[in-house]
Amino acid sequence: MIEVKDLKFAYNAKDIALRGISFDVKDGEWVSIIGHNGSGKSTMAKLLAGLIEPTAGTISYDGVVLDSKTINQIRPRIGIVFQNPDNQFVGYNVKYDIAFGLENHNVERKEMIELIDKYTKLVDMQDFLEREPGSLSGGQKQRVAIAGILALNCDIIILDEATSMLDPEGVVEITKLICELKEKYHKTLITITHDLDLAMKSDKIVVLREGKIIKEGLPLEIFKERDILLSSNLDMPFSQKAYYLASQNEKLNNKKELMDALWEYHFKM
Repeated sequence: MIEVKDLKFAYNAKDIALRGISFDVKDGEWVSIIGHNGSGKSTMAKLLAGLIEPTAGTISYDGVVLDSKTINQIRPRIGIVFQNPDNQFVGYNVKYDIAFGLENHNVERKEMIELIDKYTKLVDMQDFLEREPGSLSGGQKQRVAIAGILALNCDIIILDEATSMLDPEGVVEITKLICELKEKYHKTLITITHDLDLAMKSDKIVVLREGKIIKEGLPLEIFKERDILLSSNLDMPFSQKAYYLASQNEKLNNKKELMDALWEYHFKM
């Protein structure tokens, strides 16, 4: 269980990123934090990963408050995938990039080879072990970053805008992998995103605006609040747009079976 209580963060007296944030993430739950640029999403990701310290408030992992004394105890549980995976690569090829993290955790060579083999297969990158990271597509880079986190046995994965720099094919690849991490491997997931099609697949959504939570709940509840999404400069998912436009057409809106099918489609996309 992750508990965030009255969390505040300010870069300086004028630049206040978070203004008293409170929410929780249950074990094995997928929570999406959404909001426009400047809403505090990425700051939240860095705080959750222990990369920066809050100005006030606490983040607790299973009752242990994350701070300078406990960071070495908690951090091995947390993996973070950034918006630009190039910022995370340190090895000259895929194999050595994943090995770097394992070496820092003093994993023996035999076990290291087994872990690299296991997790590159899991993310379907086993044929790219000798490739330079720079030669990979955006989706492939994100898969390598996720493989490195899984090899370290992190049970909590934070993805900070992990699909924002990808082409449509890459978005589909990473969305599918994120769903598998939740459904097959029971990882606790926190996705920081403005991609509402991705957020729609999560268990819970937290909506940020100007450093505050303005709405929290199930995707079904959040996507009924069209005005909240639009006022936060968040575009509606394609399926929700289709439902909304149909609902505004009198002939279509009167066809209950069609409207019910569109709403069901909206939440199965």
